[in-house]
Amino acid sequence: MVISTFVQQPLSLSDIRRLILTPPRRITAGISCFSPGKGETTEPSSTAGTRRKLVGLGIGIIASSFVTLQDANATRVEYYATVGEPSCELTFAKSGLGYCDTKAGTGVEPPIGELINIHYTARFADGTVFDSSYKRGRPLTMRIGVGKVLPGLDQGIMGGADVPPMFVGGKRRLQIPPKLAYGPEPAGCFSGDCNIPANATLFYDILFVGIYK
Repeated sequence: MVISTFVQQPLSLSDIRRLILTPPRRITAGISCFSPGKGETTEPSSTAGTRRKLVGLGIGIIASSFVTLQDANATRVEYYATVGEPSCELTFAKSGLGYCDTKAGTGVEPPIGELINIHYTARFADGTVFDSSYKRGRPLTMRIGVGKVLPGLDQGIMGGADVPPMFVGGKRRLQIPPKLAYGPEPAGCFSGDCNIPANATLFYDILFVGIYK
């Protein structure tokens, strides 16, 4: 399941850079997905407003277990596979990340700390799609290799620790264990209902579109 809402203005590059940067934060018992935990500060209203634009734009990618949504007219949409990919046999790194290439890339590898464009489909173990850039009709721009996205995505795209890097044009399937995803925390929470459950193993089909220019 994915949270989706309609916004009147497109995201700017500065919006994207500001959104894809939040490291995971632990949720204290009794605190909702929207409330800052102990020792945390409340976001300025301008930042919170920008975060509302994020809903429906990659909740399964960013390294944050909080998605802020105050729009009463927001619509939650559940959908299934958007893009079929050939099967491949997963190789598992010491970290627990599973990966295999369904298409070898012929371009450059992702520069650490730079913005890249990817298309992706994200699924649960039962095959249910909970997020997809294809559904939105455009690739996602994200900063790679510096902890701005899920650890399993950083490793799965950048490479490292027994995992080879992806190259532009390549397609890769990833099996991300909970410790490299959201761990014991639920994510994508809306009115107490979280779209990504705690301790979820996540599956991604990634197309490395290119370096953002």
